[in-house]
Amino acid sequence: MERILDLNSDLGESFGNYQMGYDDEIMQVISSANVACGFHASDPMVMRRTVAAAVRAGVCIGAHTSYPDLVGFGRRQMDLSPDEIVNDLIYQVGALEMFCRVEGTRLNHVKAHGAIYNTAVKHEPTANALIDGMLTLDLDLYFYLPAGTKFLAAARDAGLKVVAEAFADRLYDDEGNLVSRREPGSVFEDPDRAAAQAEEIALRGQVTTQSGAVLPMEADSICVHGDSRESLEISRAVHRRLVDAGVRIQAPGA
Repeated sequence: MERILDLNSDLGESFGNYQMGYDDEIMQVISSANVACGFHASDPMVMRRTVAAAVRAGVCIGAHTSYPDLVGFGRRQMDLSPDEIVNDLIYQVGALEMFCRVEGTRLNHVKAHGAIYNTAVKHEPTANALIDGMLTLDLDLYFYLPAGTKFLAAARDAGLKVVAEAFADRLYDDEGNLVSRREPGSVFEDPDRAAAQAEEIALRGQVTTQSGAVLPMEADSICVHGDSRESLEISRAVHRRLVDAGVRIQAPGA
């Protein structure tokens, strides 16, 4: 049976005069773009420009929602109430959905960003608030969640359309969690290393951890980040390795 896998990237993270990433080039090798919605990066001009670029490239679009933390790029922990988490999610998804409409396309998924994504893996109230936000939206969107976690299982049990996500360019610990970006080597700079990890996840359903242990890692989508200096070469290397291995790159629902 042919292996079909989504390849996603976090894009649209420029802000005003500050340009970040290689969005147009990366869109040529991915199937889904997670577009920042103004809380950790981006602004209305960037959001519309990124959506339009995704339409031209034939890439499915997702809302990349975050804590309200522009200064910290959404990577700082914040103590928000469940209602704040729900309403922040609704606000961000609503904004991007309207930009999709005016560009003649539709929103396909939602993926949390940074600190709130990692917090929800270990903090059940945060996970439940994000799930409640998705249920409140009731937009029949895919919900990208970290593979093999209770967060993903809870979202599936709630009736959401979940997509299990793993990372090509991030190091995992022995619990199956992402190693903190503060630790050296937690973010891969070598395109070949990222490509090898993507192939290991895609074809063998496993990942090699920081200690050298091997953990199960069944994923529907693999992420390559778009905010590093190496992101373009990494995304190209991952795409090439997967295609050469016989994987068909396709977004959920496409």
